[in-house]
Amino acid sequence: MAQSKPADALPQHWTDRLPPAWRALAQLARWDRPIGWRLLALPCLMGLALTRTQEGFWWIDLGYAALFALGAVAMRGAGCTYNDIVDRDIDAMVARTASRPLPSGAMSLRGAWIWLVAQCLVGLVVLLCLPRLAQWIALGAIPLVAAYPFMKRITWWPQAWLGIVFSWGALVAGAAVDNAIRLETVLLYAGCIAWTIAYDTIYALQDIEDDALVGVKSTARLFGDTWIPWTTGFYVGALFLWGAASWAAGAQWPTYLVLAGIGGGLIWPMLGSVKDGPTALAAFKHNALIGFGVALAFAMEPIWRTALPFLN
Repeated sequence: MAQSKPADALPQHWTDRLPPAWRALAQLARWDRPIGWRLLALPCLMGLALTRTQEGFWWIDLGYAALFALGAVAMRGAGCTYNDIVDRDIDAMVARTASRPLPSGAMSLRGAWIWLVAQCLVGLVVLLCLPRLAQWIALGAIPLVAAYPFMKRITWWPQAWLGIVFSWGALVAGAAVDNAIRLETVLLYAGCIAWTIAYDTIYALQDIEDDALVGVKSTARLFGDTWIPWTTGFYVGALFLWGAASWAAGAQWPTYLVLAGIGGGLIWPMLGSVKDGPTALAAFKHNALIGFGVALAFAMEPIWRTALPFLN
């Protein structure tokens, strides 16, 4: 069967040059939509940077960053593959997802299960490279990930469940670097949950009409015409919790200035730009820049302490 590009994929991507069977695997894993693994990796990098606020980075942190990136690609791909397996009938009824490999017939159900296992094995290799406490915490996310595809059927808040899952890397990173879960890591995790609810509500605006027809629930449908104040509230909550995490980690005033700049310079203009489905998708992707800005704010803290000795 002819294979078409999913509606939310990048117009051009290196996976377009793959043979059809391999391209179907890449689409199941969303390799042609890198925003997902970036958003999954960013809480890990935030956790790594926040934990190193006082003492600065070590060479081992490069290894951790690489592991977090590889793990994000593998486990985001595994999660999307599992989600597509569970949602294959619903995806066939939604315009944006009808061309995905399973509902379109480009990939068999058996092939999708094999691909899911293969990606999980890559995630297992990453897991085995982490310290013991981080391993146990990472394993705790598995039942949450398994339950996620069903949340849109039973609650209006599947975005909150996604936030719990997608932000889990902040806890894993804190445990890997510090061999403990400290207050600042918990506050960071809570902030990332609020952030995820906000950006995934924007993402769900694309499907609001189709979701209503097939009975899929979301915060976008729940909030309706009030989605802007609700989403703004979650972004403000995320910034507040990230600021609280900075305070708990002993950060200095430049970090708070950067967080405020992210709110005024990146978040507020983005919310005002959402007019329809394409602009909602663009705003959703814009959140990678927001997350990178937060991670950079934490990462710069040791540099500011060195360059601005009066902070100490």
